[in-house]
Amino acid sequence: MKVAIIGTVGVPANYGGFETLVDQLVRHNQSEDLQYAVYCSKKSYDEKRWVYHGAKTEYVGLNANGIQSIPYDILSLVKAARKSDVILILGVSGCAFLPIFRLFSKKKLIINIDGLEHRRDKWNKWIRKFLKFSEKQAVKYADVIVTDNQGITDYVSEEYGKPSQLIAYGGDHVLTHIDNAFETATLKDYKLDKNGYALGICRIEPENNVHIILEAFEKAKKKLVFIGNWDKSEYGINLKNKYKDSEYVKITPAVYNLDVLNVIRSNCSIYLHGHSAGGTNPSLVEAMFFKKPIFAFDCIYNRESTENKAKYFKDEVELIQLISTDAGNLSRIAEDMEEIAERRYRWSHVATQYENLFG
Repeated sequence: MKVAIIGTVGVPANYGGFETLVDQLVRHNQSEDLQYAVYCSKKSYDEKRWVYHGAKTEYVGLNANGIQSIPYDILSLVKAARKSDVILILGVSGCAFLPIFRLFSKKKLIINIDGLEHRRDKWNKWIRKFLKFSEKQAVKYADVIVTDNQGITDYVSEEYGKPSQLIAYGGDHVLTHIDNAFETATLKDYKLDKNGYALGICRIEPENNVHIILEAFEKAKKKLVFIGNWDKSEYGINLKNKYKDSEYVKITPAVYNLDVLNVIRSNCSIYLHGHSAGGTNPSLVEAMFFKKPIFAFDCIYNRESTENKAKYFKDEVELIQLISTDAGNLSRIAEDMEEIAERRYRWSHVATQYENLFG
């Protein structure tokens, strides 16, 4: 069976959650009867690989993100229709094309609709309208709809009256061996003490409530390290400038070396997760494997992901209260996070769930 995967930057994973998903699906394929083809943005890779962990790669000469993401997905879809038995679409940006696609192809479509993109604050109203239209077409024309969080599963049922398959993300790829000398050197480079800081990691966007987390730690006079792409938006630049000289908040650029990132994650005392949209967030799932207590923004997606066993905040006041007082049995929360991660978020389990949809 030939399965095409479209809608991402490609492999090797170097961008976000969907790319990591594809990378891990390919790596965990043990079946001689399943052949993956991954559609990749030619503009994102200097080195072209025609085979990646047994999967074929197909390059498209457009950017996978931004305004070009729509023609990128459409072109990938047309190419995949000629070469595959099943098409796995990740995201809905190109799904506005599906009414036309169905005029010439009956190939099986499995579509992961992602995290309700049309609700994200970063888009203007016209982009939101388009994304909502694309989502509607995705749900209408998909043979199988995939959601990554029970909150989105319920949304699809209530909004469209359609069932969907709930498959979350994995996170155990972060469990790499770290040499003691490397750990010591990394902590020294970043001027960090073991268990001496809380940690936040995300794209610096308003919907991730970065401003709430920074202000709460500043007012509570507690040590926070926050890693992100601060220079990508006015929002991030303003926050960076506001806290660059803070005694308590350490503004840190994005870290792309997984070993370095894992040292920082494994030595924090608390993990902060401010995401308010997007379903099951990969960074949250990854953090759970480090057996750390998690304080998360109070929304249905985060509660579902952590089975209501983390600590939750809705605003700055609630977060200050959590970090300034005895927040309960933090070691118990940490153990709960690890248990949930091991039970629900192993990539081997996720890969098997996807493979079961292809037949």
